[in-house]
Amino acid sequence: MTIHDLDTPALVVDLDVMERNLSRMADYARAHGLRLRPHTKTHKIPALGARQLALGAVGLTVAKVSEAEVMLAAGEGDLLIAYPIFGTEKMRRLVEVARRSRVTVSVDSVEAARPIAEAARSAGVSIGVLAEVDAGLHRVGVRPEVFVDLLRGLAGLDGIALRGMAFYPGHIKNQDLAAVGVLSDLISGLVREAAAAGFELPVVSGGSTPTEWNSHLVKGMNEIRPGTYIFNDRNTIISGACQAEDCAATIIATVVSTAVPGQFVIDGGSKTFSSDKAAAEGFGVFLDAPDALFEKMNEEHGYVKHAGHQRKVGERVRILPNHICVAVNLHERIYGVRGEEVVETWTVDGRGKLQ
Repeated sequence: MTIHDLDTPALVVDLDVMERNLSRMADYARAHGLRLRPHTKTHKIPALGARQLALGAVGLTVAKVSEAEVMLAAGEGDLLIAYPIFGTEKMRRLVEVARRSRVTVSVDSVEAARPIAEAARSAGVSIGVLAEVDAGLHRVGVRPEVFVDLLRGLAGLDGIALRGMAFYPGHIKNQDLAAVGVLSDLISGLVREAAAAGFELPVVSGGSTPTEWNSHLVKGMNEIRPGTYIFNDRNTIISGACQAEDCAATIIATVVSTAVPGQFVIDGGSKTFSSDKAAAEGFGVFLDAPDALFEKMNEEHGYVKHAGHQRKVGERVRILPNHICVAVNLHERIYGVRGEEVVETWTVDGRGKLQ
């Protein structure tokens, strides 16, 4: 089967590009003595998690307990849930995951850690925690000045193992070396403060795709959690972390209407593409039509303005989406291609796993 046989809209991945991305990141982490723990939020597919592990990743990162359940199928169980979790049902499911895998959870309060400790103690399983600090994004994580207090509170809980520190530098882009320097000073300083208070931090886990190639400049950090790098997207290009040739995933769509002059409509809208426009004009870029502007979407319609190159009904177009992580979550299947040949098909097993 070729890409021309696929029904549209279809999300396709260039396997040569994806494999190059995976190897490059694994080589970088190895060269700089960094533990690589990829975030699976981008691909949501155990088979791809298994490829990351085979290339040397120490484990995988997920956001939700339900994603952890899915990623158990990737093998070599060592999972980090890098998201605050709370609730009786989540604790029940977390314990079951912990029976089958080494599990660590990022927490930024004793209140969130206490039910984890109680669940682990009652079930007789081992669950670790990373104390999360706010590195400047102001999303989750305690203020740096109370980080040691969080460590003391977590150490006082019976039932969990304090395994280190977590942070997420999502506010820093790849080329902002000054911000990377500030981050390095912050993290290395906190590691020293923790040591002075009697706390060793075997794992100092941070990193993101936009900062991936400068991770070795952050003193004290020994683990990175990039996710988008496996595919990359338009936003990653804009952040400076990759080039267009590093983008593996695109969406093939079909022109279904040319009724409005100066516009064509494709068979994919907000249920196909991410609605993310934070870093880019339009909702994606047309690989073979740089003059086309993907300016608006309804659920099933994509409105595209063009400057003189009108498409015909039935023509196919290929779009690089702004934010591939969200786009993947909208698709049931992804097609791995070499050239125009479809050689692999994956079900997106982590799709819709929100609990």
